[in-house]
Amino acid sequence: THMVTMRAKLVLINLCLLGCFLHFLPADVTASEFEMDGDFVIGGLFDIHHVSGTPFRDGPETVTCASQPFILSSYRRFQLMRFSVEEINNSTNLLPNVTLGYNIFDHCSDTQNFPGILSLISVNGSLKPWINVSKTFSKMIAVVGTYTSTDTLTIAPLFMMNLIPMVSYGAASSVFSNKMSFPSFLRTVHPNKDVINVVFNILQKFSWHWVSFLYSNDAYGKDGMDLFVNKIKDSKICLAYTKGLTVDTDYPQVLRQLDEQNVNVIIVFAPEWTAEALVSAAIVQNITNKVWIAGDAWSLNKQLPKEKGIQNVGTVLGVAQPVMTIPGFIDFLRSFEAQSQNKNAKQEMFCNQNCGCNNISAEDIIQADPSFNFPVYSAVYAIAHALHNVLQCDDSSCNRNISVPPYVVLSALWKSNFGLLNQTVEFDENGDPQFGTYSVVFWNRSGDAEEVGSYNFNSQQFYINSTKIQWHGEGEVPLSFCSLECPSGYIKVQEGIQKCCFSCTICPNGTYVNATEDPYKCITCKETEWSAEGSTSCNQRLVEFVPFTDGGAIVMVFGVWTLVGLNLAMSVLFAVNYNTPVVKSAGGPMCFLILVCLSLCGVSVFFYFDKPTTAYCILRFLPFLLFFTVCLACFVVRSFQIVCIFKIAAKLPKLLSWWTKYNGQWLIIAVAFATQAVLLTIGFSIAPQRPLNDTVSNSEAIILGCDNILKSVTAPVILLSSLCILCFIFSYMGKDLPKNYNEAKAITFCLLLLILTWITLATASILYHGVYIYTFMALAVLSSLYSFLLWYFLPKCYIIIFQPEKNTQQHFQGLIQNYTKAAGQ
Repeated sequence: THMVTMRAKLVLINLCLLGCFLHFLPADVTASEFEMDGDFVIGGLFDIHHVSGTPFRDGPETVTCASQPFILSSYRRFQLMRFSVEEINNSTNLLPNVTLGYNIFDHCSDTQNFPGILSLISVNGSLKPWINVSKTFSKMIAVVGTYTSTDTLTIAPLFMMNLIPMVSYGAASSVFSNKMSFPSFLRTVHPNKDVINVVFNILQKFSWHWVSFLYSNDAYGKDGMDLFVNKIKDSKICLAYTKGLTVDTDYPQVLRQLDEQNVNVIIVFAPEWTAEALVSAAIVQNITNKVWIAGDAWSLNKQLPKEKGIQNVGTVLGVAQPVMTIPGFIDFLRSFEAQSQNKNAKQEMFCNQNCGCNNISAEDIIQADPSFNFPVYSAVYAIAHALHNVLQCDDSSCNRNISVPPYVVLSALWKSNFGLLNQTVEFDENGDPQFGTYSVVFWNRSGDAEEVGSYNFNSQQFYINSTKIQWHGEGEVPLSFCSLECPSGYIKVQEGIQKCCFSCTICPNGTYVNATEDPYKCITCKETEWSAEGSTSCNQRLVEFVPFTDGGAIVMVFGVWTLVGLNLAMSVLFAVNYNTPVVKSAGGPMCFLILVCLSLCGVSVFFYFDKPTTAYCILRFLPFLLFFTVCLACFVVRSFQIVCIFKIAAKLPKLLSWWTKYNGQWLIIAVAFATQAVLLTIGFSIAPQRPLNDTVSNSEAIILGCDNILKSVTAPVILLSSLCILCFIFSYMGKDLPKNYNEAKAITFCLLLLILTWITLATASILYHGVYIYTFMALAVLSSLYSFLLWYFLPKCYIIIFQPEKNTQQHFQGLIQNYTKAAGQ
């Protein structure tokens, strides 16, 4: 908006100085090749010359374009408009009995070139902005031009006032798609966004992520820059360096900065004269091994590919309009050259309708850059077809009585739909073309722009044959990156402001990286999933538990049933030999209680296998803790009785009397049982046992176990430990008693085995966290039971069965007498 305002001010200044100028112009000027009379006239604006920069001025002034640098490619486009009008006039199908004329100006400056513009919008040599156009209007029905977006921004408002159609063949800035500001503007060249889209596809095709973007510091270049930045913001492409180029740009410094940034891909979005200056500087500065991507304004340049040293700068790719052969154009140029040699050199010409290019041959024009030729051709034909429809023409004639103000032609232009050189010319709601394709070209070693790919705007299909491209260096596709891509399973850790510059960090266990969605974050797996270090996805965890069909479970269950069988057999043996000294010394009736409790403890083993439930979790510990407490209480009492009879009775007779009178052994056992039962009830109430999906012990599996184990059984285990310590103390005190009465030694050995078993289990639990820890726990329970069965009761059974002579009263009395004598001595 600011740019348009500034240019509008310049326009007003020139209007003030030049408004009267038109009154004094001859009405019938003949301007050589720039003007041809007709029933209807099409205006034309071509930058045959180009003003480099805007010098300081101390007052308004126009510029003589013929004194400025000559642009051969623009002159070719200028000649193509002339050819197009003459071809239409010679046509019998389009605008029959109607002659088109043209009034073309050399538009070389965006701020000092208004006489021609004012001439085009004047009526009978006068500027009357508020004229009633329904009554009076000029023969000029539309304008073809201008070439650059900057020029168009300057002059377009003048044509928009009275809705004079302006069909541009080169102004590609996105701003012209805004119909509120530019209601009568149409174009036959695709807007910048389409060119940027092709450039983006090229970068994606070759995985070039670290690029620079050099652009002309004008409306065209800035628009391209904005579109490019917006296009790459959600991609992997980073803009390493950007610079707006002007006539005052220090190109050596720009090129040095590019080298410092280690940028191997350079996008140049600028008109041909700017690109020529840049690439020429690159040759001089010996900038090598780069990939240059040219915009459509200079990709078909004829001069640069022939420059000495151009091969050293690297590989040049470009986005270009397809080169289309326009039938008859070359013959027209050669015919015009012959006619020009005989024309009157002293013709009177309007301002900036003088080419000053007498030394240019037809072959020079033929060999010039053919860019934007079809847009010129189609622009003239679009206006002609619109006029054809307005005049209601048929195959033989047109209605010459119809009034044709420019805005009526504009209305017909919007409805354009005709065929031209295998293209269907149409405009969308923004006045942008709905036809055409773009080519991807490569500057080969012969100095020609060779087509290697294409992009279709309608189907959005992009194709490029990279085998046709002769890359610089070793012939491989060049690389352009700030940081190498991370290996699979690594995340990017951004360094600095550029997302393309990063270090790589591996994702730990239990996480993964989805490089497509977010390459900068390790994503945590779900609880039901697992992953190894450096993963790109999670695996479903196996659900593990020890079934009854497992080999270890079968062994444990067999061990329990064997234990029960041995207990039953020993109980029968002890019952048969109940009144013998061995059974009495083993505890008498207490033996049966111990054997029954050992069998009941074995019930716990069954619940360490299969899928755990709440009941399973409780029964894993309750039977063992409760009934093993009774077992230990019995051994505590038994150890105490032996010590009491042989060592304490004489010293504390009252204690022995009380113990005998009140059945102290059974009282102690009952209290231990009741205390343990209360502790277990409290423990399971405070911290209820429930199934647990253990996702910590094994990263690759879910182990089905039980929760709150320690909280539930801490107090009961302390009670068991206390009984074990007491039993150990009393057993140790009776280590020197008579052999057959020395049950304390057997009990001590059993306790040592018990302690060793649970220490081993604790060590295994620390070192191993797999599912078979529950098999180890079942084994510990079974080992605890077998330690008392085998080392306490089995020796008694052996004496009863195999050494009956030792199971007599006389044998036991003899042992007691020997102990008494030894103690007396």
